[in-house]
Amino acid sequence: MKVTEIQRNVVDRFFKAMQAGKEGENSLMALFAPDAILTEPFSGAIQTHHGIDAIRNSFRCTWESPVPDVCLEVNRVDLDGSRIRAEWTCSAPVFPSPIKGHDLFDIREGKIARLEIVVTEMPVMDTAEIK
Repeated sequence: MKVTEIQRNVVDRFFKAMQAGKEGENSLMALFAPDAILTEPFSGAIQTHHGIDAIRNSFRCTWESPVPDVCLEVNRVDLDGSRIRAEWTCSAPVFPSPIKGHDLFDIREGKIARLEIVVTEMPVMDTAEIK
């Protein structure tokens, strides 16, 4: 079974909104179901956010201190069982090397019902340089 056109469209729109940062907030939030679940590792520990308001707040925290000139590239989109797996690379001049990972999407009725963000390669970063 292949990724459907609707699923691929949701994934493409998700990464486009993510690349836009804070300016993409409304477009990003429109992709999530009201009762969606987001699991992410960016606060230093894996956290799960339930519902659109909690998901919005999670993303707003990342937008408070944006990384300058960040580039988010989608390397591959496939099915992983019943979930859509999107492998990505995130780079920026302040990173000593790119961050790599994948997202696992459950998409129902054209909306993200569940999203798990997994970082597989995280460079050691000097936080004094990321300002």
